[in-house]
Amino acid sequence: MTIEPLPLDGITVVAVEQAVSAPFATRQLADLGARVIKVERPDGGDFARHYDTAAHGLASHFVWANRGKESLALDLKDPRGREVLHGLLADADVFVQNLAQGAAARLGLDAATLCARYPRLVAVDVSGYGAQGPYAHKRAYDMLVQCEAGLVSVTGTPEQPVKAGVPAADIAAAMYAFSGVLAALLRRGVTGRGGRVEVSMLDALAEWMGHPLHHTMHGGREPVRTGLAHAVIAPYDAYPTADGDRVLLSVQNDREWRRLAEQVLEQPELAEDPEYATNTARTANREKTDAVVAGALGTLEAEEAVRRLEAAGIACARLNSVAQLAAHPQLAARDRWRQVESPAGPLRALLPPIVLPGGAAPHMGAVPALGEHTEALLRGLGMAGTQISELRRDGVIA
Repeated sequence: MTIEPLPLDGITVVAVEQAVSAPFATRQLADLGARVIKVERPDGGDFARHYDTAAHGLASHFVWANRGKESLALDLKDPRGREVLHGLLADADVFVQNLAQGAAARLGLDAATLCARYPRLVAVDVSGYGAQGPYAHKRAYDMLVQCEAGLVSVTGTPEQPVKAGVPAADIAAAMYAFSGVLAALLRRGVTGRGGRVEVSMLDALAEWMGHPLHHTMHGGREPVRTGLAHAVIAPYDAYPTADGDRVLLSVQNDREWRRLAEQVLEQPELAEDPEYATNTARTANREKTDAVVAGALGTLEAEEAVRRLEAAGIACARLNSVAQLAAHPQLAARDRWRQVESPAGPLRALLPPIVLPGGAAPHMGAVPALGEHTEALLRGLGMAGTQISELRRDGVIA
């Protein structure tokens, strides 16, 4: 059987990137076979390298978002550094940057400038709030954008709004940048021209806020924060079990409520009780509904509760910790784990979510050390050893 190559084999990406949004986008490209050259400052590199030391001494954010890349430590404020970068861009297919607003333009590295110079290049600007408008130059970190986009207002309990536990604004922008690159490459295959791609964190997260946004704009009322409960469906929440675990269940219609009452709660009379028989009634009587469900599940251990719910055809889930996710039996059964090399040794990592049956395995290359590939990349541009030594002496490279 012929194994199809990875779809981005032969594509070269140059990225002047930091933190999460752009690096996570280019990691998706690397996983699909693209060569990704990550340009970092010589004096410490991507600042995400120093967020923590949780991954065997390396930063967990950096390990997650930067496998499979080549690290070039290059000072872009020095004209010689920019000359090196343009040497790479001359043969590149994609350029991605998420520098502070205006910084790329000052270096001549904004998408408009680069696309004029390299017509086949797909050039991506990832920003916090976009290139125009009163927020264009505002600092944009993930939690700040979560707040500006209203995500925090709909997350948490009635008493306390909370941010998402993952960098939702960064991830949203990354995935739109990733899909934008793929779309632009498809267009280039037809027209022969690259072009600009612009993605802002606020735009991306505002799109993800579509349900509460339409609910508010057209319904005239903002959604209430309900913790783990669903705002308009009951019962739909996590309930404690006898062994101290929690099981989440979701009743989507009144037929499911009947099965829950009869087969799990063992209170068949609730199927006809007007306080519980319809979702409208159960939502209006949410506290009583939750008390009935919690009372029944609280007498069962989690495994037995899940068994009964599944036997009754009720959607349910365990309220897992992150450690339980790492040991999840479904991920193990589907062989979703691999090892990725790093400066700290092998690290466990998940396969990318995009599965291409019949194709080559995803490229899950090593997490690079700062400047690990600098000399090889410069020699690939035809630079002599004496030139490289001079640039290193002057701090232009590391």
